[in-house]
Amino acid sequence: DSQANMGLALGIAVVFIFIVLASQFESVVHPFTIMLSLPLAIVGAFLGLAVTRQAVSIGSLIGIILLMGLVTKNAILLVDGALQHMRDDGDTPEDAIRKAGPRRLRPILMTSAAMILGMLPTALGRGMGSEFRAPMAIAVIGGLITSTLLTLVVVPVVYTLIDDLENFFKKKRART
Repeated sequence: DSQANMGLALGIAVVFIFIVLASQFESVVHPFTIMLSLPLAIVGAFLGLAVTRQAVSIGSLIGIILLMGLVTKNAILLVDGALQHMRDDGDTPEDAIRKAGPRRLRPILMTSAAMILGMLPTALGRGMGSEFRAPMAIAVIGGLITSTLLTLVVVPVVYTLIDDLENFFKKKRART
């Protein structure tokens, strides 16, 4: 029952993240680009649990829900930076994401490193309650490591692909 409820909470979290992103970017397309980093984080969370031989528990599922908010932040920084370059400098999407990547790399790495280092004592702790908190911290650490690395590669690629698709459909509509 508890795991089914956590699955429901996970689904609701994804829906709310999408709604907030859609309202923030005033678009339905860019939230999909940003939310692509969520599966990358979940894979890392499960890998972290597997490497440390921790079972999937309520604590680890709570960590995955926490991870969703943290991971979207990295993608938001990249996409928002690219949109800012397109709006302010008139750059093409490819040039904008090329400029946004190096400019936003340091904030992404610093916030991810701070969160990972902040979770390390909880992940390594052996005191009372550590059997609940350690899997949560391990899931967050594993998810942040993989999503930070993969987001820096995957989100820019998907951003340009989605822009290419938008341009393709605009041209197709213009012809008809």
